[in-house]
Amino acid sequence: MNSFQQLGLADDLLQGIVALGFENPTPIQEAVIPVALDGDTDLIALAQTGTGKTAAFGLPLLQRIDPSARNVQALIMCPTRELCVQVANDLENYSRFAHQYKVVAVYGGAGIEGQIRQLKAGAQIVVATPGRLMDLMSRRAIKLDLVERIVLDEADEMLNMGFKEAIDEILAACENRESIWLFSATMPEEVRRIAATYMDNAKEITVGGRNQSNENIEHRYYVCRADDRYAALKRVVDANPGIYGLIFCRTKIEAKEIAEQMIRDGYNSDALHGDLAQGDRDRVMQRFREKNLQLLIATDVAARGLDVQEITHVINYGLPDEIEIYTHRAGRTGRAGKKGVSISIITPKFEDRIPQIERKNKAKFTKHPLPTGMEVCEQQLYQIIRGIHSQEVQYAEIEPFMPWITEELKDLSKEELIKRFASVEFNRFLSYYKNAPDINIRPKGERRRGEETATSGQMARLFLNVGEMDGINKKDFIKFLSRSFNVPGGSIGQIDLNKAYMHFDIDDAYVNVVRQGLREFTINGRRVRVDDAAPQKDKKGRSEDAGFDKWDKKGKKKRRY
Repeated sequence: MNSFQQLGLADDLLQGIVALGFENPTPIQEAVIPVALDGDTDLIALAQTGTGKTAAFGLPLLQRIDPSARNVQALIMCPTRELCVQVANDLENYSRFAHQYKVVAVYGGAGIEGQIRQLKAGAQIVVATPGRLMDLMSRRAIKLDLVERIVLDEADEMLNMGFKEAIDEILAACENRESIWLFSATMPEEVRRIAATYMDNAKEITVGGRNQSNENIEHRYYVCRADDRYAALKRVVDANPGIYGLIFCRTKIEAKEIAEQMIRDGYNSDALHGDLAQGDRDRVMQRFREKNLQLLIATDVAARGLDVQEITHVINYGLPDEIEIYTHRAGRTGRAGKKGVSISIITPKFEDRIPQIERKNKAKFTKHPLPTGMEVCEQQLYQIIRGIHSQEVQYAEIEPFMPWITEELKDLSKEELIKRFASVEFNRFLSYYKNAPDINIRPKGERRRGEETATSGQMARLFLNVGEMDGINKKDFIKFLSRSFNVPGGSIGQIDLNKAYMHFDIDDAYVNVVRQGLREFTINGRRVRVDDAAPQKDKKGRSEDAGFDKWDKKGKKKRRY
């Protein structure tokens, strides 16, 4: 591999590269930089996200800027605000030892007046989202007639987001352009048409093959029933301690629901979707970038252009409609030469789509069984022990307490002490998963792993002091039990739902965990009460439930036995 010095870059830019810790160029940088520095050839570069495309176009672009000219000489278009800001910051970092290039980022969600003032103060490179750039053009706040070079970054993403007409108008306004550099992860027909319309004899550079998945990414999938998808998601997350991941949902409603449920279940997570105000969106992204969030639940639209390093896992909560979207999702992990895992949780009817994605992405998928409860506990235990072993000890601070600690623990053997330290966190997972069923789908007649201990065959009837007036319906209640307590649908029996209370049958194996868990919930400020139901017969032979409040048709309490 060539070093950056052999690519023709100026010394002051090389200083910036060294300061950032770059040693050798990536394949896309090695292929693009010499071509971009030599003449004004139109260029099409195809490579997966996370392969170093920003430096591939950013370094030669900076080198070809005339620092004495104060007009806009280069335009970079990005699909999202996040990518726009990131590209502008990267350009400033590359040129920290070079000329004081004037780089201005313009994007929606921020005050346009402030961006207009920056442009009027002078801008040599503008990094823009198409929508905001169109606004600035309509206000005559920016002139593009002297732009020499245009970069379309994540071109397929911009077209997927519906920016074709904006791109057409912007390119037409750059009437004196000398070259267009188009960078994309995939090459759908829409991108091909842009190239055919606006580019002349473009040199095409492909790294890794078109639509080909990053070789550093492992592709797995799990199959479960639709009602078990959330339980499956939790098991996948819990079976991968230390995960730093993105969870993709198809809709913003689904993303909000999953995020809210995961937060309630104690996961360090948050949502990124179209309903968030820009300030909230920025705060969520900042927390995720700084790893103060472990899991980010997002829609495809919200996550477009998202570039965060060191993501270990991408989890697809169902497959997207377009194979190109899967490619982009998976490309969020396995960056900068590191390994990553792309996981898909699907129902049986979508399993036949896996071979299609394999053929298009040239990637091999492996089907994995969902981990059992004890397998999850095993992985958590290993993580706990590794954490204890690598724990940094503040010797000076803890030393004064050692006599008391030694005295307090003197009756414990080394083996007993180890067991107790490991159990501090392990017991939490064990209590949750010890009766968890196997939720893998099995051929008819085949017993699931652990199924003989997951159910008892005996049903218990429970009473809850909530009902229809609290917004409860049977379908959502079944989903709630499944998501919150891993209760499979087959372990839930008859549900009798009334105005202000309800009774339901549940397998004995889940009674304790459901009873304990429900008591921690409140609805409309009222704590949920759960008790055993004791059905009796009234004088007319109808079933009643002794020991509980009775309610009239309007939900008002009549009497208590």
